[in-house]
Order: sequence, then C-alpha cells, then structure tokens
Amino acid sequence: MWDLRRDDYPNSPRSPYPHFPVPFPRAPPDMRETYQKSYVPLGTPAVSPVRMHGTNPYSSYNTFPRSSSARFEAGTFPSHMGPRSYMPMPTPQPPPHRPLSREQHHEHRTRTRTRTKSAETRHVHYVDNTPPGSRPAKVSSTLHRNPSSQRLRGPTTPVQPRQAKGDNRARAHSTGSAVPRPVVVHPTREQQAVRGHGYFQYSKCTGRKKALCIGINYTGQKRQLRGCINDIRNVKRYLTAYRGYHDGDIVMLMDETTNPRQMPTRRNIIDAMRWLVKDAKPHDSLFFHYSGHGGQVPDHNGSETDGYDEVIYPVDYKKAGVILDDEMNRIMVQTLPTGCRLTAIFDSCHSGTALDLPYIYHADGRLKGIHVTDRARALKGSSADVISFSGCRDDQTSADTVQKGVAVGAMSYAFVTSLSRNPVQSYQGLLRSVREILRQYEQKVQLSSSHPIDTNLRFIL
Repeated sequence: MWDLRRDDYPNSPRSPYPHFPVPFPRAPPDMRETYQKSYVPLGTPAVSPVRMHGTNPYSSYNTFPRSSSARFEAGTFPSHMGPRSYMPMPTPQPPPHRPLSREQHHEHRTRTRTRTKSAETRHVHYVDNTPPGSRPAKVSSTLHRNPSSQRLRGPTTPVQPRQAKGDNRARAHSTGSAVPRPVVVHPTREQQAVRGHGYFQYSKCTGRKKALCIGINYTGQKRQLRGCINDIRNVKRYLTAYRGYHDGDIVMLMDETTNPRQMPTRRNIIDAMRWLVKDAKPHDSLFFHYSGHGGQVPDHNGSETDGYDEVIYPVDYKKAGVILDDEMNRIMVQTLPTGCRLTAIFDSCHSGTALDLPYIYHADGRLKGIHVTDRARALKGSSADVISFSGCRDDQTSADTVQKGVAVGAMSYAFVTSLSRNPVQSYQGLLRSVREILRQYEQKVQLSSSHPIDTNLRFIL
C-alpha cells in the first residue's frame, strides 16, 4: 500500500514512501480444536494388553485359564493323598520382654528422630533480599500424582512468608508435622513481563564517553526532510557543553558532506554502530542519536506481536536496503558488557520499539503490555544498562517542524530543551516533560529499556 499522507510543510511526518501500515488488531487464533486422544493416567501404558484364554501376550510368564484351585477341607488333606490326620501348626509366642540398656534406648530414640525428620519437608524462603550466592526456593513445574487417587494435581505453590521485623529478610518454614497452607498469588502484568530476566547492573556512567549521531535529510529525494542535520548538531552541542563528551569521541554521519566515509549509507551506519560499542566496558556511557525516516516491514522471525519489524532508512536505502530493529539490537545491545550504558534517541516515524528493547513504560513508571514474544524477550534483553527514548509509538509518525525559525525534529528539539531547562530529572520525569513540550503534536514519546528499571532514579548520561 502507498502512504497518501500530505506532503505540506511544516509538520510533515517523517515517514518513507511507500509506507507499510500497522495492521488492525486481529482476532486471537481459534483454539477450540479438540484432539481425539483418550485420557491416560500418568504411569500406565497407553493401551493395556489384551489377555485371552489360553494365550500368552508376554513371553516372561505363562498364563492359564482361571479355575478354582483345590481347597483343603477342615482337618484332613484331599482323599487322593490318603487318610492322614491334620496336624495344626503351633501358635508362635512373642519373645520375652527384655529391658533396654541406657545406650540402646538412646540409639533407638536417635533413629526414630532421624526417620521423622527425613519424612518432613522443610522449606526456607527469602523474601525481597536474597543473599548473594544463595539459591532461591524452586517451584516444581511437573505434575504430581496423589497416591490416594488417580487425579493429577498441578505444580506446588511456595508459601508466601511474612516480612520479619527488624531484619532484611523474612524466613518461613514448616516445623514438626504442621504443614503450612499454600497461598496462591496471581502475578501482575508487570511481574509477568519481568519473569525470566536474569542479572543486570545499573551503570554509573563514570567511564569513557562515545557518541554516534546520524542525521539524514534525503536531499534530492522524494519525501525530503529539512531538520535532521540541525538535530544532530544541536545534540552534539548539548553533549559537549553539558555532559562531558569530547569532539574526538563523537562521530557525525550526514548527507550534506563531501566526505564519502561520513555519508549515512547503510554500510557506514553499520560500521559506525560497531565502532560505538567496540571495546565497551562497565560504566562506560555510549550515546546513539538517529534523525531521519523510519518505517515498518513484515516480521519474518516471529519476534513481534504485531507482525511488523521497525526499520530506519539509510540515504541509499533504495539500493542497499533498510536496517531492521533486529540488526540494531544485535549490534548495539547484545554486544555490551554488564553495567555499560547505552542511551538511544530515535526521532523518526514508527520508532516506538526501534531498538527492540523488551520493557516499555507509562509516564507513571508502570510497565506496558507485552509487545514481543516470550522467546524474543529472553533474546532481546540484556544485562547492560540500555535506555531508549523514541519519538512516537509504532503506529504513529514523528513531525519534522520549525521552532524559532529553525527546521528541527520535534522529538530532538523537545529532548534537548527539557534537559537544558532541568538537567536533574528522573526517567519518568523526563518522559513527562518531553511529552508536555510535544502536547500539540499527535505523537507519544516512548521510554524503553533492556531490563526492568526504577523510573524514579535520576537520568544520567
């Protein structure tokens, strides 16, 4: 399909031509199909062997027809064995009682206590603060069979202990023969989204600082933009003046240059991304800024719940192609060490998940719904400290506008303006501030991360 949006300026959307639309919400797949498979209890064969009269289905033993066996009459043997009187067996008498010595009595009590303790189950659960190196309590994920019946019961649920007063961890266990009653706690949406994520570390941003800024106006092409070059120049000026970045550690790619290595072609952009993350160490601070066209293409690996991958458009996208969000995540996120910070700014259309980070936040710090599959969440997340601010949602466009007589991108202008007015802000405070500056535009700035973050923490670069 073609994008029939207007081309008038200012406030023209940063969307390529053609445009791949976001599909309408589809109905969930029909799961009402039933499988004609009989119920088989756990531990029994699927088809029981048929035992027939005079046949032997198993070679390990013989089978005979079921007939009544010869019974002995009271007092005599069968007649064919001759008249022989029945001699009853003597009744066994219990052994005489002998008192135990003191050592034997102590040994008997020790064995009894050992058997009793081994039959009990003792669980220790640590609530919020699990000591480093300790193993958390495990929950069985297999089905268990109740020996008193043939019904299957689900996985056991750990007991939710109370928080102890005056201690940083709460301990709950079963004592004696008293079995604690399990409490079923249904996880919230945020807990479901965070489940399965491993270890991560916040960055202190005290190491080396590097930046990559890409601005593409697509000069001479259809759907030309005007403010992208100004965006990366403003961002570079802010980073060097207020955030401690040096000119020698900032790479600028723009299509208004005579240097072929500085042109934002697909090859140069990929090489610059690899330069940005090369030799990265914990607590380094890396910055990535893209201002240009963005779009969507059909997803072919099943990682997106909406069925579309987000892309950015190099200046030579007609010949070399676009750059997928999967590629950017693999190059700039998965290669970072634990504790290294990457801050990414996307001022382009359909850029809500342009870096494919698995956690997206509301303005009040709550996690949004799941937008990637469970398998992709484990692959796209990272123990590095990766933060991304995008100009709009995946189904929206970002504006190329004019501010104070200068052509700029709306997202880039709002980001620099907010931090220049108030350098000390939290993550959610910065998100609300940028949205407030862009309240006149039909675009919602998005905040995403590679691991769950506390949005009340101070935003640093």
